[in-house]
Amino acid sequence: MKTKTLRKDKVNVITLGCSKNLVDSENLITQLKGNDYEVVHDSEAEDANIIIVNTCGFIDLAKEESVNTILQYADIKVKGGIDKLYVTGCLSERYKNDLEQEIPEVDAYFGTLELPGLLAKLNADYKHELIGERVITTPQHYAYLKISEGCNRTCSFCAIPLMRGKHISQPIEALVKQAENLARNGVKELMLIAQELTYYGLDIYKKRALPDLLRALSEVEGIEWIRLHYAYPSKFPAEIFDVMAELPKVCNYLDIPLQHASNTVLERMRRQITQEETIKLIELARQKVPGIAIRTTLLVGHPGETEAEFEELVDFVREMRFERIGVFQYSHEENTIAYEMEDNVPAEVKAERANKIMEIQQEISFEKNQAKVGQKFRVLFDRKEGGFFVGRTEADSPEVDNEVLVPAAKNYARIGDFAIVEVTEASDYDLYGKILS
Repeated sequence: MKTKTLRKDKVNVITLGCSKNLVDSENLITQLKGNDYEVVHDSEAEDANIIIVNTCGFIDLAKEESVNTILQYADIKVKGGIDKLYVTGCLSERYKNDLEQEIPEVDAYFGTLELPGLLAKLNADYKHELIGERVITTPQHYAYLKISEGCNRTCSFCAIPLMRGKHISQPIEALVKQAENLARNGVKELMLIAQELTYYGLDIYKKRALPDLLRALSEVEGIEWIRLHYAYPSKFPAEIFDVMAELPKVCNYLDIPLQHASNTVLERMRRQITQEETIKLIELARQKVPGIAIRTTLLVGHPGETEAEFEELVDFVREMRFERIGVFQYSHEENTIAYEMEDNVPAEVKAERANKIMEIQQEISFEKNQAKVGQKFRVLFDRKEGGFFVGRTEADSPEVDNEVLVPAAKNYARIGDFAIVEVTEASDYDLYGKILS
C-alpha cells in the first residue's frame, strides 16, 4: 500500500525597502536554513508554499508597495496557491492592528524585532550559534553590515524611530566576527549601514566609536573596501575623516543625508545643524580626504517650504557640487512631529522641485565624469550585462551610484574581482573604459 507523500515546506522571503531590511531578511533566511527549511529570496517561481513578506513603512509609496504585495499573496492564498502567509518588518511594526483588521488572510504579523516569534510560528528554533553567520542575497563579493538598530533623533518628518525603536549598537567584537565570516565566504566589500552611523557606540561605549570599529574591521583579512552609509551631519565626529585618510580599506566615500540647506527649513525639520555648519563640514571632509566622493539625500516639500527656501537649497546644490545626490518628496507621516503641520506644498510642486534638483545634479555629474576621461581607476566588477562587464569605482555604491562599463568583446573581467580601468568616455551617470590590468 502506497503512503501519501507530504510535500516539504518551501519558504519564499520577499524583501521590500532598504538595505537594512535586506539584512533582516538574510538573518531570517539563515535561521530558517539552520532549521532545515528550503528557502528562496524574492523568487518569481511559484513553487514555495510559505510566503514571508518583509515590509517597508517609510513613506507613502513604500507603504503602498508593501500593502499591494501583501494583498497579492493574500489573493494567491485564498485561491489555494500557498499554504501560509506571514508579514514582518516596518509596516507590520507600525500598523499591525490595522493590518490584522484589513487583511485577515495573513496568518500572522510580526514587528521588526520579533524574529524569534516568527521562527516559533514556523516551528523553528532561534539558533544562537548562528548569530554572526549570514546567508547573503547580494552578489557574493559584497554585503551590507548593519552596525546598529534604531535611532534616537527626532527629525520632524521621519517615522523610523516609530518602527525601529531607540538606537542600539552592536559590539565591535560581534561585528568583526560577522565581517570575518563574510570574508571567508568571498565578500570583499562591506557597506556599513545603520539609521545613523555616527551615533555608533554612544550607548555601549559612552563615546562615538565608529573610528574604533573602522580600525578593527580594516584588520579583517579578505575585506578590501569598507564603505560608509547614512552618516548624520550634526555633531559629526571629524576623526572619521582622519581614519578614512589613514586606512586604505576605508573608501573615500561618505553617504551623508543633509535633507536641506535653508536654516528655517532645517529648524522645522529639527536637524540640529545650520547651513553654515554643513558647509564647514563638507569643506573639512574635502580638505582632510582629497578626492572624497560625497553622496547626499535631500527632502523637498516639507511643510512650510517656500519658494525662497527651496531656492536656497538650489543655490547650495550648485555651490557644493556633490558627487551623488538622491531626492525624496516629503510624505506626510502620522505620529511624526511634522504631521501636526499643514502639508501645504502641492504634490505637483514637490515633483517639480525634486526634478529641478536632479536636473542640476545631472549637469554636475556629467561635468565631473568628463573630467575622469583619460584617468585610471581601480574597479570592482559586479556583473556582465548587455555586452558589457559592469563595475564600480571606490566612489560608487551598488545600485544607487554611477557604474563603469567595459565592452566584453574587447576585455575580460572576472565578476567579483578588481581591475585597473582607463576611462575612455563618460556620460551623465556612467563611465566607459578599457581594462589595463
